[in-house]
Amino acid sequence: MSLLGIFASAILPVVGVAAVGFFLGRYEGVDPDALNTVTVYVLAPALVVHSLTTSTLGGGTIVQVVLTVFAFTAAMLAVAELVGRLSGYSEPLLGAFVLVSIFPNTGNYGIPLADFAFGPTGRSVAVLVTALQGVMLYTLGIYVAARGSGGDALADMRQVFGVPLVYAVVAALAVRWLGVVPAESSTLMQTLELLGNASIPVMLLILGIQLSSVDGTDAVRPVGTASGLRLLLAPVVATGVAVLVGFSNPTVARVVVLLLATPTGVTTLILVGAFSDDTERLAPGEFVSATVLLTTLASVLTVTLLVAVLQSGAVL
Repeated sequence: MSLLGIFASAILPVVGVAAVGFFLGRYEGVDPDALNTVTVYVLAPALVVHSLTTSTLGGGTIVQVVLTVFAFTAAMLAVAELVGRLSGYSEPLLGAFVLVSIFPNTGNYGIPLADFAFGPTGRSVAVLVTALQGVMLYTLGIYVAARGSGGDALADMRQVFGVPLVYAVVAALAVRWLGVVPAESSTLMQTLELLGNASIPVMLLILGIQLSSVDGTDAVRPVGTASGLRLLLAPVVATGVAVLVGFSNPTVARVVVLLLATPTGVTTLILVGAFSDDTERLAPGEFVSATVLLTTLASVLTVTLLVAVLQSGAVL
């Protein structure tokens, strides 16, 4: 498939729906909080449960996905820390730099992207990766964001127990392990499928609404460096880790690489705002906002190219 065909089939739907959300946020003042609540507590858990209970992913493949995500995060954390310190950044800007470099937007960007690019397998892998990212965001992410702020980051990590996706994954895997998954034609499964399908366009609308309030006017060197790590280095690191893990299913490996190469997650902005101190000339919040916006815009090109490479089978 040509680059234009890939863009039209996998990227354009993501960009188009997000653009609608952007204009709703910018010109109609739509507040994403209500949509976020519905998605986090109803739509996304339904998507996770339905996708994982009906998925053909085996237990060994799930373990490979988990290992890849954790190993990738550890590798990117080490690289981002090194680059940030060599560049002379100090806390709290250093923490913000690390956050935007290592945490991709696997949720309201990655899930629809994987679904459009790789179908049901892409969706199943994406919901699993997003749940893993949620755990790390509210543990490692909070710790990194709060470094140097004087707050009790360890106490704040308890927020991970309030992430519904975690419980949805546990419930779905338990049901599969016990062999009590309801028939796909049952009312329960059809309801979960309906709710799960609704989550994808709603996630994209939320992404657009959130981006409409981002101030990307701070064109500074840290933003460019962090964006390079997120969009250019991350897919290379993810590919290397996937090769080392040795996936039995190459499609799953390609989906994981694609997800880990998505732009900076909007949740990083929330973490920095809640746990970091704006004490530097370049406030961490402003830096993260600019990086989220730049990586999201630039990803239209980088992700299109990456999808082309992955779908061609040239790697993995």
